[in-house]
Parts: sequence; structure tokens; C-alpha cells
Amino acid sequence: MSFLSSLDISGSALTAQKFRMRIIAQNLANAHTTRAENGEPYRRKLTVMAQRVDGFKKELGVALAGVEITQVIEDGDDFKVEYDPGHPDADEAGYVRLPNVNTLEEMVDMMSASRSYEANVTAFNAMKQLASTALNIGK
Repeated sequence: MSFLSSLDISGSALTAQKFRMRIIAQNLANAHTTRAENGEPYRRKLTVMAQRVDGFKKELGVALAGVEITQVIEDGDDFKVEYDPGHPDADEAGYVRLPNVNTLEEMVDMMSASRSYEANVTAFNAMKQLASTALNIGK
């Protein structure tokens, strides 16, 4: 594995974790949205990550690792139901369907993504320091 591949691996992880944090922030921002574009309550979104495969290098037998977001899926859990007959989106019985977003779970996911991001920044900086030290050996 070359030096630049190490930076590329950390860089891909930074991009993926940043995107994951953006999706989590979107979930938190819509935790009380009872009517989305489709007329239903907001549905929690999740990111799916997978190992990145570079087709050309795979054909050459060169392993290039990394991570990428392959898709953003909607959580299929049921909506929460709350009795609030005064709410504009309440049904005939007075119940309102609320998003399936659990703010506590989202905050834990945000902390996990943040820690992963920090770990990859540390790895990226360590590789930069190693490269700098290697270049200074010849002086």
C-alpha cells in the first residue's frame, strides 16, 4: 500500500462520516415534521456504507480500500402516534402521526460519527507527519 493510498483511505472515510452527520442533522431537524412533501410525517433516513472498490485497480489486482456511502434509505419503523385533537394534522379520532425519529438515538449516532471523523483526522495527520519526517531524513 502506498503512502497516497493511506491518505485516500482516510479522506474517503472523512467524506463518508461528514455525509452521515449531515443525514443525522436532517433527521434531528425534522423530528417534529408531521407533514413532509409526500403528505406523510417525515421518515428517518439512514446511510449505508460499503467498502469502496475501484474497478480499474481491482482488475489489475491492486487492492484499494476506502469507504463510500452506497445509499440513503428510509427507516421502515412505524410512526409514533400522539393524541392531540387541536393539531392541524390530527385524524378524526384526534391522533397525530409523528416522525419515527428518536432524538436520543440520533444524538448517539451523531457522537459515533463525530468520533469516527476525529479518528480519521488523527490517522490522516499521522500519515502527513510520517511523510514529513521521511522527507527530512535525507537532509
